[in-house]
Amino acid sequence: MDERAFFTEKPESRVAKYQCPKCRRTNEYSVRWVRRAKKDRPPAGAGDEDRAKFAKLRDYLLRLEDEVTCKTCGKKFEIPSQHSLMFVDQLAGLPNDDELEREISAASGEEEPAPPAKPALPARFTRKSSGWK
Repeated sequence: MDERAFFTEKPESRVAKYQCPKCRRTNEYSVRWVRRAKKDRPPAGAGDEDRAKFAKLRDYLLRLEDEVTCKTCGKKFEIPSQHSLMFVDQLAGLPNDDELEREISAASGEEEPAPPAKPALPARFTRKSSGWK
């Protein structure tokens, strides 16, 4: 039986950060995926072999796009990932990028860099105005 008989397909787009190899700028890009969710029961006319296959199936995402266009320089570049297929149950446990950076800096013993102090404003900008004369 055809594999698509076991799944329902639903298009979706997900945002991901990629760095353009030409201009070296990092931007967020919307990438199109197809979510294939396992049907609740095997299709009619499935044999014993097909039922055994159906029992092992999992929901997954299949990436439709292999290239994106840089938002800065306009050049097309290939998505730098070998993952064109991702299982949905593995995707749910992934940390987001900000949490991951904080965990890495905490594990390495580095403290988060303090934001640079802003210089004080000159007195001419901070004193009360006497109004127009």
